[in-house]
Amino acid sequence: MGTSYTHNLMLSLSQIFILSMLCFKLKVEGFSLNNTKVSCFYVFGDSTVDPGNNDYIMTSFRSNFPPYGRDFPNQVPTGRFTNGMLSTDYIASYIGLKKELLPPYLEPNLSIEELMTGVSFASAGSGFDPLTPTMTNVIPIEKQLEYFKECKKRVEVVIGKERTENHIKKGVFFISAGTNDFVLNYFTLPIQRNRYTLLAYQHFLIQHVKQFIQNLLAEGARKIVIAGVPPMGCLPVMITINSPSAFLKRDCIAKYSSTARDYNILLQHELHAMQLQLNINNKGAKLYYVDIYGPIADMIQAPQKFGFDEVSSGCCGSGFIEASFMCNKNSDLCTDPSKYVFWDSIHPTEKAYHHLFLASLPIIDSIINN
Repeated sequence: MGTSYTHNLMLSLSQIFILSMLCFKLKVEGFSLNNTKVSCFYVFGDSTVDPGNNDYIMTSFRSNFPPYGRDFPNQVPTGRFTNGMLSTDYIASYIGLKKELLPPYLEPNLSIEELMTGVSFASAGSGFDPLTPTMTNVIPIEKQLEYFKECKKRVEVVIGKERTENHIKKGVFFISAGTNDFVLNYFTLPIQRNRYTLLAYQHFLIQHVKQFIQNLLAEGARKIVIAGVPPMGCLPVMITINSPSAFLKRDCIAKYSSTARDYNILLQHELHAMQLQLNINNKGAKLYYVDIYGPIADMIQAPQKFGFDEVSSGCCGSGFIEASFMCNKNSDLCTDPSKYVFWDSIHPTEKAYHHLFLASLPIIDSIINN
């Protein structure tokens, strides 16, 4: 009788295990087939799209402490360089991936569902110039690509190589970087200025953008979104450093915003040329440009239209120079961040990020319906 009982028990446990594995497989496949238009959302870049990867690396360029995250549920500082959500969080929620927030890839214990539906590999302080991330010891763009390859292999283990390739083809890839290359690197240190004229440096960055896009295409990406850079002369920190009277005259610094416009034009021309070549080669891939400059300039030039009162300083501290560890629990805070375009001296508020998301909706809808 003992032998029969043991046999039946082992059989029952085996059946439970098999049923559990089948349920898990069906659940995973459900995620893979849930949205026939957009299957996943993967993000690369800098602090504008980093939801907290820097929390898990050895760098001082972090924001996983108050007052960052002030307007998150329970005021949790997640590592996002703002008071709440990023534009990419809104996008992830909007495109129907059953997630309200886009998690950082380096977050421990991410489920296979999270990996399949989308994560961000971005790292605050990074850029297209390989020199830029070395300045703050953050994750280079090339390493972010390696993390994506690692992520893809983890998915392949669960659903197989062919299904993963099909899954990736229906995904959206989003890139947002470039500002640090100018603000932290070219305009601050002499190294690259001694090597390149401004125009030559812009072309240098564009070539790195092109190479990164080609690498994503080689990994199976077919829908790639590239964001331009903002009006850099309007960042509070740039006004503070470059204004002849930083406390009294807080106007945007024209030459830095002009550099951003020129770079964005070059970027759009390169993307157009790449798209023509992709069409000729019948790759079935589509590149999209998202304008960041225009919407931020609109918020700054007509703040009342968007419900803002303050456009030239951040909510945290003096708003003139604070960012990352300089914006901390001892910093004074504005009463209402929703009245500010900038949270600290570099990064937009959650409300400004939401306006950027709204401004990008025509592009997002085009991607979903393509």
